[in-house]
Amino acid sequence: GWSDAVEHEAHRTLLNWLGCAVGASRHEAIEAALAGVQMLQPAPQAAVLGRTERVDMASAALLNGISSHTFDFDDTHLKTIIHPAGPVASAVLALAEQRGLAGRDVIDALVLGIDVACRVGNTMYPDHYDRGWHITGSTGMLGAAAACARLLRLDAQQTAMALGIAASQPVGLREQFGTMTKPFHPGGAARAGLMSALLASQGFTSSGKALEAPRGFIQVASDKRAWNEITDELGQRFEISFNTYKPFACGIVIHPSIDACVQLRERGVRPEQVERIDLRVHSLVLELTGKKEPQDGLQGKFSVYHGCAAGLIYGRAGEHEFADDVVNDPLVVETRRKVHAVVDDSIDEAAVRVSALLKSGERVDIAVEHAIGSLQRPLSEQQLQDKFNDLVVPVLGQARADEITRTCRTLGSLGDVRALTILCQP
Repeated sequence: GWSDAVEHEAHRTLLNWLGCAVGASRHEAIEAALAGVQMLQPAPQAAVLGRTERVDMASAALLNGISSHTFDFDDTHLKTIIHPAGPVASAVLALAEQRGLAGRDVIDALVLGIDVACRVGNTMYPDHYDRGWHITGSTGMLGAAAACARLLRLDAQQTAMALGIAASQPVGLREQFGTMTKPFHPGGAARAGLMSALLASQGFTSSGKALEAPRGFIQVASDKRAWNEITDELGQRFEISFNTYKPFACGIVIHPSIDACVQLRERGVRPEQVERIDLRVHSLVLELTGKKEPQDGLQGKFSVYHGCAAGLIYGRAGEHEFADDVVNDPLVVETRRKVHAVVDDSIDEAAVRVSALLKSGERVDIAVEHAIGSLQRPLSEQQLQDKFNDLVVPVLGQARADEITRTCRTLGSLGDVRALTILCQP
């Protein structure tokens, strides 16, 4: 067993993931992926969240994994920057729905699958990520396989085989960031892990050392191998405890800057009063999100300048603030051009120093050590609920969003998880 805090985090993780998946369910990436899947003439085993279509469970894992990551709004295990629910929850829910399993089974599998993915991530991060792997996908297939092995009640030997089969299927290169293939990674990992568990349940074999052998996954994919991370406090410490939820629909490195600009707005600073805004940031911020003149919403997610403008003008940076028309709105463009960023090596990647010079000559300084949404300043239940509603209400309506929330928060006592997936279909 585990603590009430771990249990609570599992429910938060699932609610956040569901909101992200439903919220993006009408996006063109999902339309295209669904059209591709339907060429296989899938059997209707599982729900595509936020849509009326039903597909086979492996394809549901793929599609829900894609939609949950499309807005870049999903959960983050900050130690490794893995987004763990995308691969794990997508596989778990599809399999549990097809088999009519209980909510308790879903929660248990989610906690254990996330632990596997993130512990392997801890073993290889940052080397594995730095060489170009998208670590969410390239550890996610292991988490999904472990979680599905748990749902299928596989024994230790079959579970080892499931992990071994999955180890040959890492998904995801960082080259793909900014395209539809980035969200494909958690979906592809979910499908690979689910299939690995299904194969293992039928006696399909793999190397029992597919992770740790000299030519196994970890040694091939990383020069850093902190083997102790696999076993340290195993069964006592659960990595889902370190999961966080994004308040802003973009890369984590922009969050401190947006947070600071929201605080400027809360202090009464208006865009038209501002002469210029100076940011002092960690080098990663400009390396990853240095786009000065984004042309559309997707580029806006990689622009710290746009993030700051959104925070100052709207006091928020949800998915709506990264719409194409917002990125090209004249006030947003004008405000964005007032933002200037320089790298300061004394500043942590989770921090920012912001100085706003007003036309009156007044200067307003804000320092953020830990952004809202971090482990130090986690989203409150209400903030997480507001985020969920922002994503789900436009797709399914307020009454349904409330019902999904109630079902999610008491999932541990739900007899059949299909009661939840039915609510997530229009």
